[in-house]
Amino acid sequence: MKAVPRQSSSASAAAGSLTHLAVAGYRSLQQLTLPLGASPDGGLTVVCGANGCGKSNLYRSLGLVAAAARGDLVAALAAEGGLPAVFWAGPERTTAAMRRGEQAVQGSGVRREAARLRLGIAGETLSYAIELGYRADDLTSAFVLDPEIKREWIWAGGPFHPRSLLVQRSGAVVERCGDGGLAVPIALEVSPHESLFSAVSDPLAAPEVFQLRRTILSWRFYDNFRTDRQAPARSGRTATRTPSLAADGGDLAAAVQTILEIGDRDGFQAAIADAFPGCHLTVDTGAPLFRLQLHQPGLLRPLDAPELSDGTLRYLLLVAALFSPRLPPLLVLNEPENSLHPDLLAPLARLIAAVSERTQVWVVAHAEALITALEDSPGCRLLRLERELGATLLPGQTVLERAAWRWPT
Repeated sequence: MKAVPRQSSSASAAAGSLTHLAVAGYRSLQQLTLPLGASPDGGLTVVCGANGCGKSNLYRSLGLVAAAARGDLVAALAAEGGLPAVFWAGPERTTAAMRRGEQAVQGSGVRREAARLRLGIAGETLSYAIELGYRADDLTSAFVLDPEIKREWIWAGGPFHPRSLLVQRSGAVVERCGDGGLAVPIALEVSPHESLFSAVSDPLAAPEVFQLRRTILSWRFYDNFRTDRQAPARSGRTATRTPSLAADGGDLAAAVQTILEIGDRDGFQAAIADAFPGCHLTVDTGAPLFRLQLHQPGLLRPLDAPELSDGTLRYLLLVAALFSPRLPPLLVLNEPENSLHPDLLAPLARLIAAVSERTQVWVVAHAEALITALEDSPGCRLLRLERELGATLLPGQTVLERAAWRWPT
């Protein structure tokens, strides 16, 4: 039985899909432009490759863009060990002889360019880029290794052009770029650890900043749900109406009850039965802490969340995320196949493909069965990454495709 979420129009599509993710100087991502699957209503991108090729770095880099919109990018980098731990560790430039193995991989000993970490996203309506580096020499501060936001840009459309620039930040000043190239300051004395999204909050003074921040903050990331005995999804929490599952899955019972009340109830139950024949879910709502209950043929009572196997619980979490009554403009799943039985990968792929017709979905995967099933989905963009001399590459990418992204200057 094929069970897919009910098709409906997605308000998220109005914000415009992402067309590219660009990263430079972050871990193995020395210089990489990644095209993303996009369509008028959504799109599906599947990122795969061998262990250590850089899949997780791409996932983290998109998370850093979200951290910039939240205003905690510097804290997020600090949690990864700070700039010394996340900067590209290879040479500034690699030669053809290095790639052929005829020359040892080594640096010049003196950097010709300032160390910079750059992140960028291109969208159909708005695009954004940020550049970070080390703080300028400050003998009065002990935080010499703190990252400093050097520059930021927001422009209209996808490919950057100076005439499409809407807002720019250089040092401590954020300016709005008006007609005729005139720049009007809208924020002064911005802290070096504060992004323009935090410094500019007036939707009238800078509607582009407000709109883009709102869109990025609505992105949803699901990364390796916990299913151990102490997992949040097993213990539950005080229930409130939950149109979108939390990142840790702790509100699973409330999210399921919300789907049953205002979402695609029939499609949701069909998806459960597709994976677990004869089964269905209910929620015991008789106490403030809702209890998820899985009904199975042959059992005289339903199973509560603490009794479920790791794989069963993970699948239920994924189905609840994919059947959300309120889809985000971008839904990111990092290795959703972990701990799932191979028989569950085909129904999971069908659900993901169906959701990608309504909103943009990005999946980082390593299971070939899931990758193959998703690749057969209409409009799927499959990106198989490789690594050469420590740097993540997208084999077969043409010069024209790489030129689709241009870093602002």
